[in-house]
Amino acid sequence: MDLAYLTIERARELLDSRQVSSVELTRACLDRVEALDGRINAFLTTTPELALAQAEEADRRLARGEGGPLTGVPMALKDVLSTAGVRTTCGSKMLENFTPLYDATVVARLRDAGAITLGKTNMDEFAMGSSNENSAFEPTRNPWDTERVPGGSSGGSAAAVAAGEAVFSLGTDTGGSIRQPAAYCGVVGLKPTYGRVSRFGLVAFASSLDQAGPLTRTVGDAALALQAIAGHDPRDSTSAPIEVPDFIARLDGGASGLRIGVPVEYFPPDTQPGVREAVSRAINDLVAAGATVDWEVSLPSTPYALATYYIIAPSEASANLARYDGVKYGYSYQDGATMWENMETTRGLGFGDEVKRRIMLGTYALSAGYYDAYYLKAQKVRTLIRAEFDEAFRKYDVLVAPTAPSVAFPLGSKVNDPYAMYLNDVCTLPVNIAGLPGISVPCGLVDGLPVGLQIIGRPFDEAGVLRAARAYELAAGSEALRPPLD
Repeated sequence: MDLAYLTIERARELLDSRQVSSVELTRACLDRVEALDGRINAFLTTTPELALAQAEEADRRLARGEGGPLTGVPMALKDVLSTAGVRTTCGSKMLENFTPLYDATVVARLRDAGAITLGKTNMDEFAMGSSNENSAFEPTRNPWDTERVPGGSSGGSAAAVAAGEAVFSLGTDTGGSIRQPAAYCGVVGLKPTYGRVSRFGLVAFASSLDQAGPLTRTVGDAALALQAIAGHDPRDSTSAPIEVPDFIARLDGGASGLRIGVPVEYFPPDTQPGVREAVSRAINDLVAAGATVDWEVSLPSTPYALATYYIIAPSEASANLARYDGVKYGYSYQDGATMWENMETTRGLGFGDEVKRRIMLGTYALSAGYYDAYYLKAQKVRTLIRAEFDEAFRKYDVLVAPTAPSVAFPLGSKVNDPYAMYLNDVCTLPVNIAGLPGISVPCGLVDGLPVGLQIIGRPFDEAGVLRAARAYELAAGSEALRPPLD
């Protein structure tokens, strides 16, 4: 039996019917990681002993008739999520040997649900990047073409699922870092509403933007994973005390009566023609299934989203990363003549170039004399962007657009051009700025590489986003994609 590309739903059937045990499924994933990850580099740390111990416990629970949808199902965690007793590096030399004493809330909830932890996945350093080339531990490679990027910053999590190394994974999304790598790797990536999922134990990049979410093979799997991790957490002041609906029960509402808006600004002039065509076909599939569409929706502040993000996010990063001074934890240089020299050298050697660039941008934007001109103005534009989304959602149930303007690009092709790199997130950034839910669903191939269809919803309407995404899956008759690795 080929266990490499099971969905959560199919794994659940096999586990419940005892056709396969959790130990067997976990061993199959670990064997695949050992066989393939030298080519992909999706994992920074694997935890075989922990995984097999958890799998044995899951099998005992299943034998007693206990457990839920995720019990016994192997998963991977982005290495920005704290894991008790397991190295958590954030893709940085600064935390190369850091081992947390506690689990992030999302990690604890998945373990309580019986999911199996295979290990921690590669990422852009401190989640700052769009290609996974900013990792201090070599880039992850796209399973569809190992000479191309998997996207970032959750590139390792997306590649692990795409390569069949894990049944599902968790990533984090600050400006598109779940959805964009999902699009590039041909998997489903869900960014929940800001506040829907706890940020406790998520090592902060930009505190008003970061959200954890699942990367899966199908929309149904995304709903199952979100059901497990969503909900209020009193340990996180940004966690919303809002009831979590039954995402599974509302999944199959279909496309009939669905009102779709297509923002014209999300098809910039440099959108790859094949991407434009694939997304247009996907929208027409939804229309054929009963949805109505308006192709001329305008969100006029969208062109300012990139500049707004690259003021707000670096400003928050500048504050969050100030804690890495070589005194409390993490990498520490101690051979300087003074404390200040030690601190300066610690940061100079511990942080990579992209992290330093964003710290400098953020510190400048927050400095005396520039705060009003940059940071305050960016927050005002953020309010305008959110208001335009609110106005659009008075007319439409969801907005639909490309996830990224192109397919995955070659490794090294943009690493020396920060602005060109930042433009890869032009379609995803506004969603984070407004705090909305969004999902990327595979909608075809261009030159043998996956394209992502992005569906954006109202605040806390993940159920509506998942319904629309599931309706597209059914309308297109699409199945989980499988790259030509084997």
